Amino acid sequence: MKSVEKAKVLRMDFMQGHGKGYGKDALVRQQPGLRRRLTTQELTDLYATNSIVQNIIDIPAEDMTRSGFDLVMEDEALKNKIMSKIRDLKVKDAFKKARSFERLYGDGFISLGVTQSVPFELKDPLDPKTLKRVDYIHPFSGNKVNEFILNEDMFSPNYGQVEFFQVNRRSRLGQQIAGISQDNVHASRLIHDQTRRLEDEYRGQPLLEPLYDIITVLDTSLWSVGQILYDFAFKVYKSDSIVDMDAQDKYELGMIMDYMFRTEALAVIGKEEELTKETTNTTGIKDLLDYVWDYLSGAVRMPKTVIKGQEAGTITGAQYDVMNYYSRIAAMQENEMRPNLERLIRLLLQSEEFGKLDPEKVDWKIKFNPLWQVDAKTDAEIRKLIAETDQIYVANGILTVDEVRETRFGQFGLTNALKFSGDEADLERMAKEVYEAWKERGKNG
Repeated sequence: MKSVEKAKVLRMDFMQGHGKGYGKDALVRQQPGLRRRLTTQELTDLYATNSIVQNIIDIPAEDMTRSGFDLVMEDEALKNKIMSKIRDLKVKDAFKKARSFERLYGDGFISLGVTQSVPFELKDPLDPKTLKRVDYIHPFSGNKVNEFILNEDMFSPNYGQVEFFQVNRRSRLGQQIAGISQDNVHASRLIHDQTRRLEDEYRGQPLLEPLYDIITVLDTSLWSVGQILYDFAFKVYKSDSIVDMDAQDKYELGMIMDYMFRTEALAVIGKEEELTKETTNTTGIKDLLDYVWDYLSGAVRMPKTVIKGQEAGTITGAQYDVMNYYSRIAAMQENEMRPNLERLIRLLLQSEEFGKLDPEKVDWKIKFNPLWQVDAKTDAEIRKLIAETDQIYVANGILTVDEVRETRFGQFGLTNALKFSGDEADLERMAKEVYEAWKERGKNG
């Protein structure tokens, strides 16, 4: 009876085996909920050696910044001057790299190199009133930040916020910069990009930590497929004389036959000998690989086609998941990128270089450019659907021919009329319209 009960315990799954009252299952190899903390070197090695990991880290960062943005303001001359400054500072590239660092290491930073009208140290808050100009910006990762120094004064309005970052300013040759290897930099002199932070932790969580298991499985599947391809077809040689051969003779025969059977199509064998060709059974492999890709796609919230490197910004009518992906990127632009970008532009407006303007009194706003466009075939289908819809409106007296002409071919023309603002609501609406139209067309042949 006791042996039967023991066997039942050993057969429990990993969730029950670690439960209360059951003891620890000796056969368990999986332990759910155990966090694997990756070191900086492990994260760097994963990124350096795995192209899929590089796509996961870099593609969303590139998509967020690829189309750029426009500055909408009444003063056209001031707008052009600011946009020229933004290009000189290479703002797009800096924000892209900062976001890549944030996804890879958990924290991305951009340093603000400024000239002020008064002497200052990096530990001093950046006072816009003394700002003459922004000279440069440099993106860097959280690896160069040793400590996050928080305000722990519970009577301060900034309680719990980071006030200083202890930055490692040591040069590549190990020499200290200005005699200082570590410097407390005030938070106002940096742009900090951080989107994943666990409670009671102040550093961001690297994206690859929760993905480590699936990346391991993906790497294993790549190796397994390589082995299957390498051994997909092999030959079997049967002969009674093999029994009398010693190890050295078998080794030499194997080398000779392996060379001959790979380079020659003709095999000369004895009457009692047999040579057969075997192939590896790959049934079910595709389903297993699809499962790996589906799991990875869901974990990183990126469609498989995007992870694999589909042409950026182009979608077809059937790719509803890709449209949703670009809607998510648009939301990231609004919620995560816009505040940091607006802060930089406010500094530019407040600087002496741009006339020490009050950002609150200048009418301006940032407008992100559209992230995606449909392919030529889908674009033609959309135009045809619009034309058919207009024809129905005219036939039923809802619109006149002149109204349709003005709407479709008026000031901006048909091509511009089909361009979208790129905001989330517009993208979602167009995604549904295109997808439903594509499904309906498929039903009707």
